[in-house]
Amino acid sequence: MAAVLAIGLDPRFADYSAMPQFTPEMVRAYIDSEIARVRDAGHDVDACLVAPDETAAPQVEAALESKRFACVVIGAGLREPPEHLLLFEQVLNLVHRLAPDAAIAFNATPADTAQAVERWLAPPRGP
Repeated sequence: MAAVLAIGLDPRFADYSAMPQFTPEMVRAYIDSEIARVRDAGHDVDACLVAPDETAAPQVEAALESKRFACVVIGAGLREPPEHLLLFEQVLNLVHRLAPDAAIAFNATPADTAQAVERWLAPPRGP
């Protein structure tokens, strides 16, 4: 069973002005659904949702140090808004330093995390 870490922006801190049809609760439901899909595919998956502040890097570091990950998915909410560039760089450098053997994947939306994992990890085979 491959370990997967999904790192993303906590939906409570996202800017919904460009997509007012979404709410933090809806985005969280998408995230939870995708985490379940990755788990259903046979992977051990953890989520690390961060606030865009000084607590993010230590939280990501602790998650990365909790086990050896085969794949780390970095969510679009950390990559897309220009104001999160420094946070994205911090996350990427932590992954590079603390999980050097892990594949790094990126999702485009909260609804395609499982696809991002599947691009880099073959589905586990049965017994």
